[in-house]
Amino acid sequence: MALDRLYTDKQVKILKRAVATDWYMMINHGAVRAGKTKLDNDLFLMELKRAKRNAEKVGVKNPMYILGAVSSGTLQTNILREISDSYNYDFKFDRHGNFTLFGVYVVTTFTGSIAGLKAIRGMTAFGAYINEATLANKAVFDEILKRCSGLGARVICDTNPDHPKHWLKVDYIDKADGKKILANHFTIFDNTFLNQRYVDNLIATTPSGMFTERGIYGRWVTGEGAVYRDFKEDMYIDSAPDDLVRFYAGVDWGYEHYGSIVVIGETSDGSTYLIEEHAHQHQEIDFWVDVAKDIKARYGNITFWADSARPEHVARFQREQIKTFNANKAVLSGIEEVAKLMKAGRFFVVSDKVSRFKDEVYQYIWNGKTGEPIKENDDVLDALRYAIYSKQTQPKATVKRRSLYGL
Repeated sequence: MALDRLYTDKQVKILKRAVATDWYMMINHGAVRAGKTKLDNDLFLMELKRAKRNAEKVGVKNPMYILGAVSSGTLQTNILREISDSYNYDFKFDRHGNFTLFGVYVVTTFTGSIAGLKAIRGMTAFGAYINEATLANKAVFDEILKRCSGLGARVICDTNPDHPKHWLKVDYIDKADGKKILANHFTIFDNTFLNQRYVDNLIATTPSGMFTERGIYGRWVTGEGAVYRDFKEDMYIDSAPDDLVRFYAGVDWGYEHYGSIVVIGETSDGSTYLIEEHAHQHQEIDFWVDVAKDIKARYGNITFWADSARPEHVARFQREQIKTFNANKAVLSGIEEVAKLMKAGRFFVVSDKVSRFKDEVYQYIWNGKTGEPIKENDDVLDALRYAIYSKQTQPKATVKRRSLYGL
């Protein structure tokens, strides 16, 4: 089958260069859905075969190779399942979660925390593939490079952009010389297999500013100005619609700074409404229990997604029969989820039910040095983010079965 039936022009160019030159590290970075992971998955298979040949040259019968991902979930969804579906490989995992392919023992490690060091310490690897490299713990990333001392060992990485001072960009991408370190930049437009309708919709729904620069154009930029640039005054409404079908709440604990509870309502089409805000200073947990019980009395036994920073408060809510869970507090991903609703025109606020929100939404700004928001004017907005992102990412009910990689 012709290469242009399998790969984009960008991918073909990179594959040919990968085969023809003697490089040490290749970093494919840029926009979402641009074809980076597909390319790296296939390079990974090619590199395993190359590693086997190099090992035979030095008399190593059972060479090892490192496969790194942020978590077991991303290892499965980004790499193993994609390869299995594309090439019908049946991975056979040992009790350590590792497998052998093309005569190479592939050691899996999870790079999202320092615990990833345990799987690779002391080994000699004939190469490595690191998925989502910007999310890797730097100590684990550095250790992977140290382990790659086998003959001809090479390292493949892929990633979406982060802030411009991220160590991966400063220490590696900015130092790419086109010989030992290759850095290939992708935009969404490089993936010519995507249909135009999808691309147009993605552009239309990606929040303005930093998220568009990173997600569409693959640029390493930091945020500037207001975080929620797509919030408009016409998103304020006089009252909540009658067709709300589900309700849930977000909780940000506070004392000197404002504590807050927000109540969210959704329609069947996914439009999201901020229908209540409760924000107060210098209130003890008894006060917040009363607020939550009143909300429960009016909306039913809804879920409260709470800041995990005060586990004793979460436990108190639970003892009071308030259905409370620790929120998913991922900052940038959570902000993006809220901002997408605003960009799509599916976020609304009942005007006379909020107060601090009206100040915070315009004063919540990016820190140009860190790439994250400044920790000010965020009490209600944090509760809002906890609620919306936690509800969006909560585990779905599934039938239990053995995972793809045997863990």
